[in-house]
Amino acid sequence: MYSPRLAILALVASATFGLASCGIVPSSGPTAAQVMDASHPSDTQNAQAAASIQIVDVTDQVARRLLVERKTGDFVNTLGEAQVGGQQFGPGDVIEVSLWEAPPATLFSSGASQFDAGAGARATVLPAQIIDTDGDIDVPFVGQVKAAGRRPSELAQIIATRLKGKANQPQVMIRLVKNATSYVTVVGDVTTSTRMELTAGGERLLDALANSGGVRQPVDKTTIQVTRGRLVEALPLQSIIRDPRQNVPLHAGDVVTALFQPLSFTVLGASGKNDEINFEAQGITLSQALARAGGLNDSRSDPKGVFIFRFESRDALDWPNKPVRTTADDKVPVIYRVNLKDPASFFVAQSFPMSNKDLLYVSNAPVAELQKFLNLVFSVVFPVTSVIRSY
Repeated sequence: MYSPRLAILALVASATFGLASCGIVPSSGPTAAQVMDASHPSDTQNAQAAASIQIVDVTDQVARRLLVERKTGDFVNTLGEAQVGGQQFGPGDVIEVSLWEAPPATLFSSGASQFDAGAGARATVLPAQIIDTDGDIDVPFVGQVKAAGRRPSELAQIIATRLKGKANQPQVMIRLVKNATSYVTVVGDVTTSTRMELTAGGERLLDALANSGGVRQPVDKTTIQVTRGRLVEALPLQSIIRDPRQNVPLHAGDVVTALFQPLSFTVLGASGKNDEINFEAQGITLSQALARAGGLNDSRSDPKGVFIFRFESRDALDWPNKPVRTTADDKVPVIYRVNLKDPASFFVAQSFPMSNKDLLYVSNAPVAELQKFLNLVFSVVFPVTSVIRSY
């Protein structure tokens, strides 16, 4: 027997199931199963793009490998912590040479500038001169002397040795008039970019930052980079302050750069909040990232479906999908999966490092999707049922 009520209900049910199959039911993103199927699409159109995606389960071994690969710089091992043994001259420095002779002093009796040094000894101060591009200076009765790369005491000893037999018990003193080579350049996010002269006291990294007025940005978001010749090393400023050994001595020609690096990750899906969250230059772990995102939404999250979307370097891990396909900038697209139903994963999350521009995604639980579907069904059926009853 034909029933209008049953006919209308059947029509509503079929329409609702059609909406669900078409994906019109609201969702915050793909389910865990859909993410895992990303590398095995059913259609051939997206097969090539999906084949380039690596899906990796986060384990203790993976976390350890990434920690080694992302290990921050170490100034002690790369730059050394030994003090520079005194100041060395270089081309462009201006120096002054003073010579003494014991009486009877005759060699420099008509020098350019003389004064009585006491006990009958005569001191002659030669005019200040610039160390030439070859690193040499000229000294009367000695000739050219190599000054570049030598300390004041070394240069004085060489000149005194060459004057023996010409001057009566010669003594030499060298004074730096103008420093043109023994300096450190400080640039970047500092109050004042400057060139700091190095002295025999042995200035260190934090001395250079203090001399430039300090950094302008928060300490926990600033990275310090030291360039020494072809060697470039960087370390978060917070790590340098916490570990005094990283406050290494500086060498002539070093370039210290303060870099403001506001690192961040994005969190989406069934988490406490969807937002872009900043973190410190020294980095954070996955457990810290989840906490800052407000944790998992207890009413709709799937603890088995926590994912980190990231671009990795080609040699970061042993990739499961071969051959390894990369993007235009030679990066490998990776989806890391974390199963928070496993208690052991909480220990791994405390060591798994987050990277800048990571996307942390928490998928909806299957029952949450079912609940949305049922809510949609009831929202359609109840009004229709009311109409039928009225009819």
